[in-house]
Amino acid sequence: MALVCVEDFEKKAVGQLEKNALDYYRSGAGEQFTLGLNREAFRRLRLRPRCLRDVSRLDISTKIFGEQMQWPLGIAPTAMQKMAHPDGEVGNARAAGKAGSIFILSTLSTTSLEDLAAGAPDTIKWFQLYIYKDRTITEKLVRRAEKANFKALVLTIDAPIFGHRRADVRNNFSLPSHLTLANFQGVKATGVGNAAVGASGINEYVSSQFDPTITWKDIAWLKSITHLPIVVKGVLTAEDAVLAQEFGCAGLIVSNHGARQIDTVPASIEALPEIVKAVGDNLVVMLDGGIMQGNDIFKALALGAKTVFVGRPAVWGLAYNGQKGVEEMLSVLKKDFEITMALIGCQSLGDITSAMVVHESKYAKL
Repeated sequence: MALVCVEDFEKKAVGQLEKNALDYYRSGAGEQFTLGLNREAFRRLRLRPRCLRDVSRLDISTKIFGEQMQWPLGIAPTAMQKMAHPDGEVGNARAAGKAGSIFILSTLSTTSLEDLAAGAPDTIKWFQLYIYKDRTITEKLVRRAEKANFKALVLTIDAPIFGHRRADVRNNFSLPSHLTLANFQGVKATGVGNAAVGASGINEYVSSQFDPTITWKDIAWLKSITHLPIVVKGVLTAEDAVLAQEFGCAGLIVSNHGARQIDTVPASIEALPEIVKAVGDNLVVMLDGGIMQGNDIFKALALGAKTVFVGRPAVWGLAYNGQKGVEEMLSVLKKDFEITMALIGCQSLGDITSAMVVHESKYAKL
């Protein structure tokens, strides 16, 4: 049976992943209210199509930081992807490259920066960064990313500690023993594999290694050690967006970390308008969280995002059939976006306007 939507890939992945990995990938923080809200908020937005507009030829390409993308979607950083499939991050990145998308490698990856660069040389690659208590570790990661031809640094700013993900605690989550965090050696590579009873190994690792004292002033430090553009990921308020601009960031990703940090924060798409209003003319504003179909991509662009990223959908494709599964998932999603573009009456991304998406409250309740 053909897989025709992201949900189909998710169902396949659920049937193939073992519980430790499945719950890690799919769970959210707390009661998981925001996890559901990331999807529900998109459903509350209504599309306003325009008719009799020539859509015989579509151009959905775009540029981000001067890099050409075939369409406005990339793959968000997700940790430990070899838990999903042996192809891991390399398979995911190769699929992104074939689709003309950006791939963001997580610091907590099961493939090293160098192996990812060698395995997917033609893919646009960004590196997601955490700041460690030992700053020399972070500085070495930055140098390695530059040397490996990564094009941007994505600093996650919403994780001084990791959120309370109940499933991981119940499962006593740990990285399988045959895998390591491949960007490191020693305990920093294997530390996620040694969870205490009644704890999550990833949370213990983060608490022991990540620097919770970082502030906006540390952006200046990061800028001083790299020539790469810095994107901050995890912005949900106009206030933080303004600070990102003031401290010299090139862009930001509106994100609630896949609803995995603190519950009852807004859906990413709900936070997007105020952020675009505050800094959209000065920073590249992007979004992740809740993207499952072409309509979602369109709605985010209409509300001001320059591109969007998906995390879990790529993992579902990877779990289903490795690199080929991700390629298939991206093809389905891209086709769905093209259908949306045509039926809304847009030849190119420049034709998309904010008037084409409104909240459901604009319509009478019948």
